[in-house]
Amino acid sequence: MDYFHEAQTRSALQNLVKHLKITDVSAPIVEGSKVGGKIVVFTGALEKMTRAEAKANAERLGAKVSGSVSAKTDIVVAGPGAGSKRKKAEELGVEVLSEDEWLKLIG
Repeated sequence: MDYFHEAQTRSALQNLVKHLKITDVSAPIVEGSKVGGKIVVFTGALEKMTRAEAKANAERLGAKVSGSVSAKTDIVVAGPGAGSKRKKAEELGVEVLSEDEWLKLIG
């Protein structure tokens, strides 16, 4: 606590704040979203977006992104090299989409 009360620290923080751009967080777009409320798992290599971009887009559209496949999973997006998660999804009858099919679905 003492550190943040030092004049030098406070000055450095004030200078830092000048360079920040703070934006409002937007609520997920659930209404009209084809994936709103669904549980999505990404597996394998994604070629058109990073894993972080895929997760952010899904969450922005109201989907929940999980790291594992279960009977509650709605969609598995499987890129090249997808292995056990894809296999488990197929065994459970979970819808499996390619990355291109996913992008078409979310528009």
